[in-house]
Amino acid sequence: MLDSLREGLQAAVKKLVGSNAVDEKVVKEFVRDLQRTLIQSDVNVKMALAVTERLEKRALEEKPPAGVSKKDQMVSVLYEELARLLGNEGGLHLDKDKKSVVVMLGVQGSGKTTTTAKLARYYARKGFRVGVVAADTFRPGAVAQLKTLVSTTGAEVYNDEKEKDSVKIAKAGVKFFEGSKNLMVIDTAGRHKEEKGLLQEMKEVVGAVKPDYTVLVVDGTIGQQCFSQAEAFHKAAPVGGIIVTKLDGAAKGGGALAAAAATGAKVFFLGTGERIDDLEEFNPTRFVGRMLGMGDLRALLEMVDQAELQVDEKTVQRMMSGKLTMDDLMYQFDQMKKFGSLKKVLEKIPGFSGQLNTQELDKAEGRVKVYRSIIQSMTGDEKADPDSINSSRLRRIARGSGRSEKDVRELLSRYKQMKSLVKSSKGREFRQMMRRMGEQ
Repeated sequence: MLDSLREGLQAAVKKLVGSNAVDEKVVKEFVRDLQRTLIQSDVNVKMALAVTERLEKRALEEKPPAGVSKKDQMVSVLYEELARLLGNEGGLHLDKDKKSVVVMLGVQGSGKTTTTAKLARYYARKGFRVGVVAADTFRPGAVAQLKTLVSTTGAEVYNDEKEKDSVKIAKAGVKFFEGSKNLMVIDTAGRHKEEKGLLQEMKEVVGAVKPDYTVLVVDGTIGQQCFSQAEAFHKAAPVGGIIVTKLDGAAKGGGALAAAAATGAKVFFLGTGERIDDLEEFNPTRFVGRMLGMGDLRALLEMVDQAELQVDEKTVQRMMSGKLTMDDLMYQFDQMKKFGSLKKVLEKIPGFSGQLNTQELDKAEGRVKVYRSIIQSMTGDEKADPDSINSSRLRRIARGSGRSEKDVRELLSRYKQMKSLVKSSKGREFRQMMRRMGEQ
């Protein structure tokens, strides 16, 4: 998430920590590095200057608490100032014992329909009975897209193909779900390219269904340009907040977040990828912690919970005994895939998050895809006993998977290394972990 911003911040901190002593020259150089990083991440220049000026003033004037070094104090001040820049803690405060209505708004292309399904998924997992109202009658295929996405969430969709008035559909949908659902999410038409039309639609829908929350979905790739959308919305919305989407690869994501927070509007959630589970509640302090390489264990635990990892007892028992097959490797790959990406896991682990090498992680994930295709080209006997794979079988597997013979040999080598690790004394901790998993 926001790789350029994270890498720039961590590089500045690393440079600070590596300095011999913290004097005025080092402080000013640190501030210049931060200014450059923030502006390159599309944070508004005035905002970038304001936050770094406060940082410089505090770094030069405040004395470190007893037992705290000047370097640690500066990192702490940076943490506080960046969290302040990004606003207050977000999230919708919903109660399962009450019926809640949420209206989703956003210009076309912001990711509103996908985010509606993600929100349904998020709260369905928390035990809410979710009903989704398909009130986007303007965009062709919007209802079909919403139905497809929501079909995996455990929520239900209401739509009326004969009715073209989105306000009437929104009202009818709330009535339809009133007796069976405790959370209703309404996906409205995102046809407007300017704020006036968007706010007019919000006014009409809000007047009809009287929602508990109105949520503006903002495309994170537009950077600081989202300020005008967020500001107009925040002034007009009775109870409103923002979800910033497409932050998985957006160089301008930092600018979008800062611009939204600058309006005073709350950022409720972040869309961090294409998967239906790639939605996380926004918390400025935890977010900044990850940016600075401090990790976010709470977010990691939430990710594990959402991944719904399944434990195959036969696989656990076999691996505990020191045996390993290619099917076991495929099982591990499938479990990893549920997290979305290795990078998302590691950036949340303190100690690892500051050592991320994006290129190396991308390469590792690319190798997993290669290995999966190779294993899928093996026969059942070859998966059970990879040692039986001779040169002729190796060539056949390479051709069947569309990979090179070198790739196949590399997988077999990795397999032998892992098998050896599991059998050796070094594998005791691994087997203990697998035993605990089997007891769950």
